[in-house]
Amino acid sequence: MRAPLSWVREHVALPADVTGRDLAEKLIAAGLEVETVERAGADITGPLVVGEVLAIEELTGFKKPIRYCRVDVGDANGTGEPQNIVCGATNFAVGDRIVAILPGGVLPGGFEIGARKTYGKMSEGMICSVAELGIGDDQGGILVLPADAPVGADAIELLGLRDDVLDIAVTPDRGYALSIRGIAREAATAYGLPFTDPADIELPAASGEAYPASIADPSACDRFVLREVRGFDPDAPTPMWMRVRLHRAGMRPVSLAVDVTNYVMLELGQPLHAFDRAKLTGPIVVRRASSGEVLETLDHVKRTLGPEDVLITDESGPISMAGAMGGLATEIDDRSSDMVIEAAHFDAIGTARMCRRHRLHSEASHRFERGVDRELPLYASYRAARMLAELGGAEVLPGVTHAEAPVERTAVTMSAGHPARVAGVPYGRDAVVRRLEQVGCTVEGDDELTVTPPSWRPDLVDPNDLAEEVIRLEGYENIPVRAPRPAAGKGLTAEQRLRRRVGRALAGAGYVEVLNFPFVAEKDWDDLQLPAGDARRRALRVANPMSEQEPLLRTTLLPGLLRTLAQNTGRGFGDAALYELGVVFRPDPDAPRSAPRLAVDRGPTAGEIASVEAALPDQPHRVAVVLSGEREASGWWGAGRPALWADAIEAARTVAREVGVELTVRADRHAPWHPGRCAALYHGDTLVGHAGELHPRVTKAYGLPPRSCAMELELRRLGEPVRVRAPHVSTYPVAVQDVALVVDDAVPAADVEAALREGAGELLETIRLFDVYTGEQVGEGRKSLAYSLRFRAPDRTLTAEEASAARDAAVAAAADRTGAALRGA
Repeated sequence: MRAPLSWVREHVALPADVTGRDLAEKLIAAGLEVETVERAGADITGPLVVGEVLAIEELTGFKKPIRYCRVDVGDANGTGEPQNIVCGATNFAVGDRIVAILPGGVLPGGFEIGARKTYGKMSEGMICSVAELGIGDDQGGILVLPADAPVGADAIELLGLRDDVLDIAVTPDRGYALSIRGIAREAATAYGLPFTDPADIELPAASGEAYPASIADPSACDRFVLREVRGFDPDAPTPMWMRVRLHRAGMRPVSLAVDVTNYVMLELGQPLHAFDRAKLTGPIVVRRASSGEVLETLDHVKRTLGPEDVLITDESGPISMAGAMGGLATEIDDRSSDMVIEAAHFDAIGTARMCRRHRLHSEASHRFERGVDRELPLYASYRAARMLAELGGAEVLPGVTHAEAPVERTAVTMSAGHPARVAGVPYGRDAVVRRLEQVGCTVEGDDELTVTPPSWRPDLVDPNDLAEEVIRLEGYENIPVRAPRPAAGKGLTAEQRLRRRVGRALAGAGYVEVLNFPFVAEKDWDDLQLPAGDARRRALRVANPMSEQEPLLRTTLLPGLLRTLAQNTGRGFGDAALYELGVVFRPDPDAPRSAPRLAVDRGPTAGEIASVEAALPDQPHRVAVVLSGEREASGWWGAGRPALWADAIEAARTVAREVGVELTVRADRHAPWHPGRCAALYHGDTLVGHAGELHPRVTKAYGLPPRSCAMELELRRLGEPVRVRAPHVSTYPVAVQDVALVVDDAVPAADVEAALREGAGELLETIRLFDVYTGEQVGEGRKSLAYSLRFRAPDRTLTAEEASAARDAAVAAAADRTGAALRGA
C-alpha cells in the first residue's frame, strides 16, 4: 500500500514538522512494515508556474509538428513579459492554462532547463506534461489546467508535486492497513492525536430500493449494496488532485467514473464496482457458479467457472466475478451516463480460492482476501455516488438496495493481566483497556474483560490477538531483553552432541556444510534412477507448498545436495566437497492419511496426542556428502588426486568413528550409485547407508561432473554413541610387519582385513591396506592385497619373535577364512 503523507494528513492533524520518515518510524514501531519512503518531487526546483498561452505560431519544414508559443507567466520571470517557448505538443490552444518551467528550473530526474535556440527560435523554458512533472504516465501531450488556474502561481504547491509517499508491505492479518483510513488511524494512535474517520458520513434517509438485488448464497456474501446515479457526464475530466493522488498511490488514472471507485477504495479500503445501467438485464443475484458457465472479464479473458466460484449475475448470466473483476459485457465505457454502484462484503477465503484457481489477482481481491470492514458498503457506495455527482454532474437517485445476511458480532473474553503475562511486562488494566479502545474495541468488565473487536479488525479472534495489540501499541522496544535461564543440569542431548561432533569431523575433513529446503519433486525420483516400488518414492505431499515444482517432503538428502553441487560447479567451483545433516520423512503406508485438527482453547488429551503421533511420518536424522573434481589439489608440487568412491566411503568411516564403531563395507547395487562402484555400509548386521560413485545417468540428469561421488547414512542405525575416552598412549616402540596376500578377485578386502585383525590378537594396534595389485605375477582372476600391520604392547617392548608370531597368526586366519596365500610363497 502506497500512502501519500498529504493524504494521511487530511484525517489526522500531524505536526507540520513530521516527515514521511518520522511517520515511518512510528508505524514500524507499531508493527507495520514500511519498506520505503519516497520523497516524490524533492528534486524539483522552480520557477515552475501556471502560464496562459497567448499565441501559437506553427513552424513548418520539420518532420513533426513544432509550435512557437508566447506564454504569459505573470511576474515569475521578473519582467512580466511573456515567455517564448518552443513545444512539440498539439493538444492545447490559445487561451489554455498550462504548466511552464523557466530557465534555471529542474524537473524530476535532475533534468535542468535553460534558454537555448532550437528549430531556429529561442526557447525560454518548457511546457510540461504530467510525465515530465512526475505525476503520471500520460505521454499524449502537455498538461492542460482548468481555466480558473491563476496565472503565475507556483505549480509545485498548486499541484502538490512534492510529497512523501510511504510504501507499506501489509501483512495478511492487517487488511485494514490497505487504506488511507487504516494508516491514518495508526498514525493518530502513534502520535496520540484525534482521528477523523473518512467513513463517518451521514447517510440519506431510507427511501426504498435502488436496482433490485438479492443474495442466494450467504456463505459467499453477507452484505450487498447497490446505488444508482443518472445523467453522469462521461466527458467530465478527473480533477488534477485526484489524478496526482492515484498516481502517487500506484494506480493509473483511467476516467472519472473508474477513478472515483479506485479513489474511494484507496481511501476507505472498500472495493467498488460500477455497472453500466443500460447493459444490465433483470435483477442482480449473488450466487455460486454452475459448472461450465463462462464469463469474459475486463482483461478480455474468457474464464470457465466452477461450483466454488462466487458470481454476480443478472438474467443474462454472470456479469462479474465477485470481489475480483467485473465482466466485459456490463463495463462502463466512454458513453456511460447511468451507472449502478456496487459495494459488498464477500467471504475472504472464498475470494482467495477463486482468485488462485483462476490466477486472477486485482486490487479488489487483494483487499477482500485480507478482510474488508463489513460495515463499509453503505458508506463507501454513497461516498462514491456523491463524488460522481459533484465531479461529473450525475444525479444520485434516492433509495439504496441493501441485501444482508445477519452476522453476529463475536466477543472475546480475556483476563486483564493476559498481555502482561505474554510480554513479561506489567501493563495494568487501565493501559490494556485504553490500548484496546484505541484499536476500536469495545471493552467491558473489570478483571475479566469482554472485548468486542471493531468491524474492520476481523483478525482479532482470541486473547493472544488482543494481547498483541496491547504489546505493539505499548512499544516492543519497552520489553526488556533478558537472557533465558537454563535449568541446572540440562544441556544438549546425546544425539545433539553427536550431530555436532559429526559436523565438526566432516568440516575438519574438508567438507563444507549446506542447508537445503526439505522439498523435492516427483522428477527427482526419476533423476535418481530409483526403481518402481522403491520405498523412497513414497513421499508426503505438502498441503500448501512453497513451490508447486517441489511439493513433496524429501525421503533422502541427496536431491538437495546434488542440486547445490550443480550450482557450485556451474559457477566455476568444480572441486567441491559438501555435506548436510538433516531429517528425512519416511511415511508409513498404514498410518492415517492426515492428522486431526486440535482445539486451541485447551491442552490436547493423551488420545489426541497419540492420534497426531500416529499420523506423523518417521523422521530419522541422516548425514550425506557429495564430492566432485579434485580431492587433493594439483599445483607446482605435482598432479592432484580426483575424488573417488573411496573418499565417499572414508567420509562414512569418519562419521562412524564419532560414534565409536567400525563399519563393514560390502559391494552392492543400489540407486543412485554406479552398480560396479557402490558400497553398502554395515554396522554389525545392520545396514546403515551406502556410498560410492554416482551412476552416469544421475550425474547427467543433475548436470554434475562425471564420476561425482556421494554417501548417505542414517545416524540412529549406528547405535548409541559411546562415551569418548582418551586412548592409552604406550611409551614402547612399535613393530611393523608387512604382508602381501593373494586372493580371488571376488573376495572383498574388508573380509581379508577382518580376518587379519581377528588372527593378530590384542597386540595389533592398527592395520592399513597400502597396495592392491592385479597382473600376470598373481594370475588371472586373482589380486594381491598388501597390508601394513603395526604391533605394540602396553607394558613392554615386543621381541621380533612375538611380532612375527602375531603376523603369522593373522596370515593363518586370513588363509583359513578367505583362502588367502602369501604372495611369493
